[in-house]
Amino acid sequence: MRIGKGMLSIIICVFLVLSLSGCWNRRELDTFSILMGMGIDKAEELGKIQLTAQIVKPGDLKSEGGSDAKAYFTVQAIGDTVFDTVRNFTKETNRKIYLPHSQVLIFGRDIATEGVQKYTDFFVRDHETRLRTHVLVARGEAGKILDVESKLEKVPAVGISHLLKAQNATSEAIEVDLKQFICRLMSKTTAPIAPLIEISGEGEKETLRIPGIAVFKQDKLAGELTGGEARGLLWVIGEIKSGIIIIDCPSGEDKISMEIIRASSKVIPKIIDDQIYITVKIEEEGHIGDQECPDKLSLPDIKELEQKKASVIRSEVLASLEKAQKLNTDIFGFGEAVHQKYPKQWDDLEKRWDDVFPEIEVEILVDARVRRSGTLIESVSQ
Repeated sequence: MRIGKGMLSIIICVFLVLSLSGCWNRRELDTFSILMGMGIDKAEELGKIQLTAQIVKPGDLKSEGGSDAKAYFTVQAIGDTVFDTVRNFTKETNRKIYLPHSQVLIFGRDIATEGVQKYTDFFVRDHETRLRTHVLVARGEAGKILDVESKLEKVPAVGISHLLKAQNATSEAIEVDLKQFICRLMSKTTAPIAPLIEISGEGEKETLRIPGIAVFKQDKLAGELTGGEARGLLWVIGEIKSGIIIIDCPSGEDKISMEIIRASSKVIPKIIDDQIYITVKIEEEGHIGDQECPDKLSLPDIKELEQKKASVIRSEVLASLEKAQKLNTDIFGFGEAVHQKYPKQWDDLEKRWDDVFPEIEVEILVDARVRRSGTLIESVSQ
C-alpha cells in the first residue's frame, strides 16, 4: 500500500504536534531561591547543625553604577540533619532552595574536627547537587566566611570560587571539588584534603584568604599544611600549576626568582623483603623571573641555579612528607600506588596501613631545568 504525499504530510504534522506537548516537570526559575554557597557549623543546641545559605538576587545582579543594593542575601537554619535543615530554609524564605548553581561548600572548623562524613551524604545523594562544587574548611565558623563581601564580585561565593582558582599562581593551595573530596573520603588509605579559608583584617578591611590545605584523618580534621609544606604535597600529586621558587644568586648575594612553567611527577612503589620503598620522581621546568644581583649568568651558573632549584623542591616535599607521617595521614596516595602495583600483597597491607605509612622510606628525585632568562641576558644592575 502506497502512502500519498498528502497523507505523509498529515502523519508528519501529527507527530510534530505530539512532540510539542511541553515539559511535564518544568520548573520556573522565579519560583526558587538560587543557592550560591553553603556553610555547615555546629549549632549551639546540642546535637543540631546550623546551615548558612547564600542566595542570589537575580534582579540586583543587573544593577549598574553606584547602586548599593546587594546582589545576594544570607539565611540560616537549624536542624537535626542536612536534609532536614535545608528544608527548614523555607521558614525564612518564600522559595525552595535550588542547588545546581552552588559554587562552594564550606565546613566550619568544629564540624571538620568532629567528622564530616555524615554531613556529605546529602550532597552526593541529592540529584540537584553539583559534584563540581568547591569544598573548603574554615578556620572558624563557615557562616561568617559567607558574610564577608567580595571586593570584586557581586556575590561572595563567586569571589571565593575565583580566589581558589587564583591559587594556581603560587601552588600553595589546591582546588578540591565535592567529587574529589568524596573519592578520598571513601578510600581506606588516601586521606581527604581541602583548601583552608579564613577571614583576614577587620571592619571595612575584612577580606578572605586561602592560607593552606586542611588534612583529614579519615573524616576528621587532623592538621594543616601551609607554605612550602602545602606545595610539597602538590609536587608529589602532580598538581603544581605555577609558582615562584626563590634561590640565592651564584655570588651568594641577593636573590633570583624562578617561575615554574611546567611540572610533573611519578610515584614508584617497591616492596623488598617485606619493606615498602617509595620513589618520587619530579620534573620541573622554569624561567628566570627576576634577578636582584648583578651577576652575568653563564652556562655553569645556570647548572648551579638548577641544582639550587631542585634542592628547594626536595626540601618542600620533605617538609610535607614529615608533616604527613607525623599526622599519620596518607595524603599522597602512596597506598593506592602500592595497591595498583602489588594487588596480592595489598590485602594484608591495607589492614595495617596506619602502622606502615609512618615508617615508609621515600626517595625524592628532582630534575629541575632553567629554560629561559626572559628578555634580558644581563641584569639591569650591571
